[in-house]
Formats: sequence, C-alpha cells, structure tokens
Amino acid sequence: MEQNKAFKQETVKKVLRYVRGYWYYLAASILLALLVVVLTLCVPRLTGNAVDCIVGKGQVDFAALTHILRLITAVIVGNSIAQWAMARCNNRLTYNVTQDIRNDAAERLQHLSLAYLDGHSVGDITSRMISDVDQFADGLLLGFTQLFTGVITIFGTLLFMLREDAGIALVVIVVTPLSLFTASFIAKKTYHMFQQQAQIRGEQTAYMDEMVQNQKVVQSYGHEEAAQERFDEINDRLEECSRKAVFFSSLTNPTTRFVNNIVYAAVAVFGALSAVNGNLTVGQLSCFLNYASQYTKPFNEISGVVAELQNAIACAARVFELIETPPEVAEDADAKVLTDVRGNVDLEHVYFSYTQEQRLIEDFNLHVQPGQRIAIVGPTGCGKTTLINLLMRFYDVKDGSIRVDGTDIRHVTRESLRESYGMVLQETWLHSGTIRDNLCMGKPDATDEEIIAAAKASHCHSFIKRLPHGYDTLMGEEGGGLSQGQKQLLCIARVMLCLPPMLILDEATSSIDTRTELKIQNAFATMMKGRTSFIVAHRLSTIQSADVILVMKDGHIIEQGNHAQLLAADGFYAKLYNSQFAH
Repeated sequence: MEQNKAFKQETVKKVLRYVRGYWYYLAASILLALLVVVLTLCVPRLTGNAVDCIVGKGQVDFAALTHILRLITAVIVGNSIAQWAMARCNNRLTYNVTQDIRNDAAERLQHLSLAYLDGHSVGDITSRMISDVDQFADGLLLGFTQLFTGVITIFGTLLFMLREDAGIALVVIVVTPLSLFTASFIAKKTYHMFQQQAQIRGEQTAYMDEMVQNQKVVQSYGHEEAAQERFDEINDRLEECSRKAVFFSSLTNPTTRFVNNIVYAAVAVFGALSAVNGNLTVGQLSCFLNYASQYTKPFNEISGVVAELQNAIACAARVFELIETPPEVAEDADAKVLTDVRGNVDLEHVYFSYTQEQRLIEDFNLHVQPGQRIAIVGPTGCGKTTLINLLMRFYDVKDGSIRVDGTDIRHVTRESLRESYGMVLQETWLHSGTIRDNLCMGKPDATDEEIIAAAKASHCHSFIKRLPHGYDTLMGEEGGGLSQGQKQLLCIARVMLCLPPMLILDEATSSIDTRTELKIQNAFATMMKGRTSFIVAHRLSTIQSADVILVMKDGHIIEQGNHAQLLAADGFYAKLYNSQFAH
C-alpha cells in the first residue's frame, strides 16, 4: 500500500513538472477561479438582502429591491465571463501538457532499443500513446475545471458563514471531515482498479491491432471463432475490472451527498432556531441555506474529480513508464562521425545472445575487404538476421568487436553508421504519402532525374507511370493498393537512389517474379560494384556470383568460400544447394 502511494505521488510530481512550463495558464486559472467563487458567493448574500426588502404585504422597498436585482444581474454576467475565461485557460493548459507528453513519448520511441520494441506489442505502445493520454487529458481537464473552484468555494463559503454567524459555521466545520474521509477512503481503493483497467485496455488494443493486420491469415485458416473467443475473454476481463472501478468510484458521490445533506439539515435546524430567537432575519436564514448548499456542492464535484483523477494518474503512469524507458546504449560523448567510408568490415571474436539462457553467436570472426560481396546462408535460426542487426548496431555485441574502417562501431555515431548502409529487407515498409516521398526517404534533396533513374534501375518506373498521378500518387498505410512485389521494388529503388558505400540485402527479391528478379540481379550487380555488400539469401541460385559465401549454423561459420569451392568441398553448403533440385 505504501509503495503504491509513493508511486502515485511520484507520478503526480512528474505531471506537475509538465504543468510548470505553463504556469501562467495555471495562475490565470486560479485567479479566475477565485473571482468565480467570490461572484458566486455574492449572489446568496444579495438574495438574502432582497428577501429582507420584502417585510410583508404592502411593505416592499421597491427602490432597494430594484437596485439589488441589478447588482445580481451584473454579478451573474461577470461570473459567466469569468467561467468562460477559466475554461479556456484550463483547456489550453491541459492540451499543451498532453501534447508535450505525447511529443516526449514519440521522441523516446525513436530512440528505444530494438530489444524493447521486440518485447512489447505495437498495440500496447499505441494504447499508451493514444488511449492512455486521452484518458489522462480528460481527468486533468476535469481536475483543473472543478478542483480549483471546488476547493476555493469550500473555504470561501466558510469565511462568509463565519462572518454571518460563527455558531452555525462551526456546526458545518465539525461535520465536514466525515465527507473528506469518505472520499479519500474510496479513492485509495479505486486506484489499483483503474491501473488494472488501463493495462487490460492496452492488452485489448494490442490484440485488435494484431488481428486486423493479419486478417487474411485469420480468415484463410478459419481462425475467426478462436480469435473472437480470445477477444471475448479479454473483453470480459476488461468489463469486470471496469465495472468494479466504476462501481466503487461511483460510491463516492452518493456517500458524500448523504453527509452533505446532513450538513444542510443541521444548518436549517440551527438557523431556524436562531431566526425564531431573533438572532437571524429571514433573509439571513435564506442566505445561510444558500451557503450550505454552495458549501456541500463542491464535495460532490470533487468526489467525482477524485475518481477521474485516479484513472488519469494510472494512465499517466503507463505513459511515463514508456517515456522513462532507457534508450539505446548512449553514444560516447566523443563519438566519431564516419566519413569517406571504404567498406572495410571486421568482426573479431563476437559473442551475442538475445537471452542468457539461449546462446546464439559465439566467437564469430569475419574480415571483409572493401567492395567484397559477402553472401550469408544457413538454416532458419542460425543467426543470419542477427548478424545484420549487429552490423547496423540495432543490438550491441555482448563481447568482441565490430569495426568499420578500423573503428569500433560503438565509438561512432549511430546516424553516421546507418547512413553508410543501404538496406533492403524481406519485410517491406512504406509510409503514408506519395511514391516520391517514399523513394526520397534517404535522400530528401534528390532531383526528379535521380528519382526516375533509380526507379528505372529497379524496374518500377513502368508501373509507377501507370498509377493515377505517377510519382505523386498517394499511398495508404503500409503501401495499400500495391502488390507485395511492387512494394519491394520501391524499397529497392529507395536504396538505389542513396547508393551508400555498404549494402545489406536480406532476401531483397523474395516477393518478385522470376523474370523481374533476373533484371533486378543485374541492377544489383551494377549497384554493388565497388561497394561492400552483405547478402542474406535462402535461394542459393541468387548468390552464386558472391565473392565469399559464409555458411552459418548455430551461430558459427562452418564453411567459407566461393560457390565453386563450396560445391567442390561437398559439405553442408553442397547439401543445401543440391536439396533445391531434389525431387
């Protein structure tokens, strides 16, 4: 319980650090809330005075009554303007804070390690950045809107009542702690429930994202019913958790309302007795009853705010967890910028594993000369893609070193390292935007001539010209509307436009038809001239012209040589190659 309380307090401090940047909105909101409360509390006093102007039948002071009614009208108009200005300040404050939090979350996402992204579902991360921030914004806005005015109203009303009659005011003060204790007790109980609700909502979003992205596979294997059952199971847990959270948080309002009615009844009884004894006028009694109502109303509002704030804090904690996740291993303060890269790559005694329990790459050694084409083959899970991740420094080696032109890549900037590689993966990725935007991703200042030349070299110019607006055709998410082969050709064109000194081709032609593949291989051959190239391939026919073929198994290089040498050795590579033609 104490740990939970400390965690909540820490989350609130983090929120306040963001709020501090917009202190002027906060200060304006507090001043306006004070003005709203003063104007609101003036109305019961003026109403009481108006009642005292009506002594009896034929005994009405119309002049004084008219003046008071004009004052009440002016106060109400001023109150409305102040409430509008306060709401505007609160809106600005809330949405600026949530914008900053989202920006920080998005920025941190760009610098998170691949290990974190591999270990967390896309849906859960999306839920934190969108749903949780929205829930937080709703709670924060409600808090700023009602919390300030509520607290000031409570203290302001007490001061006004003490000024009118200290005895009756003391009755109110004695009963008040019961309402505060009730709201506080229920709020403590509901925080954990709202925290659990946010976690299950993230799980639900992740599952929905997974099912929507892979709907074709779900339908083709008749997995709809099982997917629905799984969704229902998550939904049932969310329903149960949400129902408990909402139920217990909703107890706050009726409970505090009950206590507040006791306060109102006490004021009515003691006020009536004072009026009978001549200590209060009828107008003053009316004023007191209005104050009692004004005094108890914020407790009902604040109790609702407290429940919403529990939800907001729980959601904020999930977002801050993302923001505070350690990024990739920090670069050296004096990290070098790779320039004029020749493409000399050395891997010396490299050890790496994703988990301590399962070893993957052990004592891996490789020396690549500038301009060499290195093909990497082997069975699934042998470490081919892992090697690519290490070369690009998506992961750091556990032991040993990887050097480019004699410099350990841990001592150079990631940006300059990755700019030195051109990468085409089996899994294509195109963002929403035009064809031109996607091709220029690595070279934003490319001319039209350069773009067209790269597109022609990758054999995608012809189908681009057939699109409604050519290179300015807008694509949907993930390149919607294009075939997998067309998307892969665009990814190849993207690299051909940059032409960095080193290339990584990971099954780069896996989704392309045989005829186009032959043309692409010729284009690749031209592109790879003078450039160090790493080629991961399953179809061994595509890497026969490689300078060196590395045969990997269980994280080790078990054979090394060119195509003819490895076939002559009649080892593991020869078996892999001949198995393609076995019937």
